[in-house]
Amino acid sequence: MKAYIQVYTGNGKGKTTAALGLALRAAGAGMKVFIAQFVKGQEYSETFAIREHLPSLEIKQYGRNCFIVNAPTQDDIDAARKGLEEVSAVISSGKYDMLVLDEANIAIYYNLFSSAELIELLKRKPEPMEIIITGRYAPPEILEAADLVTEMKEVKHYYMEGVQARKGIEY
Repeated sequence: MKAYIQVYTGNGKGKTTAALGLALRAAGAGMKVFIAQFVKGQEYSETFAIREHLPSLEIKQYGRNCFIVNAPTQDDIDAARKGLEEVSAVISSGKYDMLVLDEANIAIYYNLFSSAELIELLKRKPEPMEIIITGRYAPPEILEAADLVTEMKEVKHYYMEGVQARKGIEY
């Protein structure tokens, strides 16, 4: 079976949710999945569910306990670079059928690593490995490297009415 590179980007809600839904579908089909979450370091409902209930999915976070608001710190850069190194090992291992690079586009946007570095990893993708990249601000070179690109467009969001993130829905 041919495997592809997919990108979920845009300013709308649902990029990570779509990628995790695909990971769940893959697990249901007996596939082994590795999820690398860049920039994120907090416990979310999905990280808890994966760790506690879905042993065929492995998830690791390469961020701190807060999302980058201003300029990234050296700790942000170090965490993302460690993630990139571990993802390189995941690609080389042949152990996984699917790799989710959650918020990799955001990591590029904040210059935690470059799109060229990510593209070099993508070039080493084994044929049977599906790779999903998420995050706003996907650079043109990542879009070009992808086989499938979906843009989530925000049309209306209750956040604009002051609704805070809700456990089990947004986190």
